[in-house]
Amino acid sequence: MAIVLHSSPLLWTRLAALVFACVAFSVAVHGGRLYHGTGDWCIFCWAFSFAGTLLVILVELFGLQTRAPVSWKNFPITFACYAALLCLSASIIFPLYFLKGSTGPSETRDYRIVSTVFSCLATIAYMSEVSISKARPGEVAGYMATAPGLLKVCETFVACIIFVFVSDPVLYDRHDALKYCMSVYCICFILSAAIILLCIGECTGCLPFPFARFLSAYALLAVVLYLSATIIWPVFNFDPKHGGRKERPSTCGNAVGLCVWDKLMAVSVLTAVNFILYLADLIYSTRLVFVSA
Repeated sequence: MAIVLHSSPLLWTRLAALVFACVAFSVAVHGGRLYHGTGDWCIFCWAFSFAGTLLVILVELFGLQTRAPVSWKNFPITFACYAALLCLSASIIFPLYFLKGSTGPSETRDYRIVSTVFSCLATIAYMSEVSISKARPGEVAGYMATAPGLLKVCETFVACIIFVFVSDPVLYDRHDALKYCMSVYCICFILSAAIILLCIGECTGCLPFPFARFLSAYALLAVVLYLSATIIWPVFNFDPKHGGRKERPSTCGNAVGLCVWDKLMAVSVLTAVNFILYLADLIYSTRLVFVSA
């Protein structure tokens, strides 16, 4: 089996991301003393990014792209985008839980600082890979390398962060309107994830309807649903008429990580962010339909 090694900016960027992610989780495991469940999440983010990048490099090194059971036009950039978002989340969460107000040994703090720095470097490397790999105007590329495809990745990732916030403790069972918001998050996440899987598996041609028109119709539905959730969630969580609370409780300043009020606010912000992402997705998908026509 011949080894194919073509030096390119994309290869060096992947190697840099590989090294940075490896250092981040190795240092954290060795001397970080991670006692909180969020530490496991950060380790997963770095280790998953490292393993996936290593797989991509090995497949391209041995020229196995045509034998891979996935679309190689779509898989590497999809993974790189998820890895960038995972490392970004770890770069925010890790110092929030393990550096903010840290009173442990200075050596442990130094290990945690090193992990945070290399997590940030890994995030930059993965963002650079996405920037290098994304489709240019007039270039023939897979759907996931286009703006709508990358937006789908961001939409599903933001939805996953929302799920984390609303599940511990459960924040949506106090009112039917909040359950409606949760159903919006779930429906849009499932459909967006299905679109990503269809593209990676090259199954879009098996659909009984034009894929481009389905994308624009779904984007319109998602915009309407998320617009309603963007309005309903803060009203039923922060309006005193509906049992909410406008002011941040003083006890939140002493909490480790985020208190319940902070999580409610974070979900409100993330809902608005996903609404903007779906709106941009609708604009791009509509243009895609007209260009195809």
